Amino acid sequence: MADRPNLSAAMDGCTVVIAVDRRSGELAAALERHGAVVRHAPALTIVPHIDDESLIARTHELIAHPPEIVVVTTGVGFRGWMEAADEEGLADELHAALVGARLVARGPKARGAIQQAGLVADWVAESETSVELGEFLVAEGISGRRVAVQHHGSGADGLDELFASHGADVVSLTVYRWGPPPDAAAVSRSVISAAGGEIDAVLFTSAPGAHEWLAAASREGMLEGIVDLSRSGRLLIAAVGPITAGPIQDAGITPLIAERGRLGSLVRAVVTHFGGGRAVALPTSGGRLELRSGGIVLDGSLIPLSRSGTDLVALLFAAAGGVVPRAQLQSALPRSGENTHAVEMAVARVREALGMPDLIKTVVKRGYRLDVLDPIETIS
Repeated sequence: MADRPNLSAAMDGCTVVIAVDRRSGELAAALERHGAVVRHAPALTIVPHIDDESLIARTHELIAHPPEIVVVTTGVGFRGWMEAADEEGLADELHAALVGARLVARGPKARGAIQQAGLVADWVAESETSVELGEFLVAEGISGRRVAVQHHGSGADGLDELFASHGADVVSLTVYRWGPPPDAAAVSRSVISAAGGEIDAVLFTSAPGAHEWLAAASREGMLEGIVDLSRSGRLLIAAVGPITAGPIQDAGITPLIAERGRLGSLVRAVVTHFGGGRAVALPTSGGRLELRSGGIVLDGSLIPLSRSGTDLVALLFAAAGGVVPRAQLQSALPRSGENTHAVEMAVARVREALGMPDLIKTVVKRGYRLDVLDPIETIS
């Protein structure tokens, strides 16, 4: 089958890290159709509990003594539970046990999984948080009621304890848990590349995954650089929803958060950022200039540059029209050593690639600067 044509060139020149295990191929394909180069670096894997005896034992308990309330915290977890029951030949019995229960979902993905199982969600937490869900049920009154709680991978949401403290008979189900990354070296490479300006965006779809990727960045001594690049607008950190955004915000980063908590929404948000004029830019004599890891976008068109060429332009871009000394530019050039002409040669190569020699101005005896129309302010 022939490859499908790209939908747009919005992400030409962009390299994206997907710190995702589940459905990473689907997410990568969607981004690649807008021109992105994708690297996979999931910081955790989902370990199913399909053969977990305790899950099956609790399923038998619920079939024998059906719950009055079922709390569904994740779509993937609820679907995994249904699949595990089906493997054991318990699907019909479990469905019958849940039909009469009040089903409460922690968000749209959980609601979707409930509907997929042929059931109906009676209430959905708008904030997609366990806190809102717990407050709602406690306010309704759960004393003496049998409550089944399907947990997310980390299992540390406090719902079991909360409901038990208010007199509920709690049946706890953990359908999957988080395991180690499939390729720890890939995670390390991704955080080093992100801190080095070689990555344009990092995407997360789970809070535990975001936490572990940032922890890896901290272990590698790269977290400060990642935070700085994010704050400057050079590196986009994106989350599928507010829960996933939590650990990112705790690290001092303001992420782009998808509006609807879905992978499609996340892709649209990232594509719109790069293709819709939301990336940080400078107004230059050659047009609007945006920086990419693979070069620059000038007046809407990608101009590919070498790694050293991109690093050189990045220093000029950060100065926003101010003069950058030759010594500082030389530090961005690999193997330049004491060669005093290295900067001049690098600038000449970039000018040739740009086709606009005057876009990079020479400031005699001082250095170089971008020909920015308004050197005091940047636009984004």
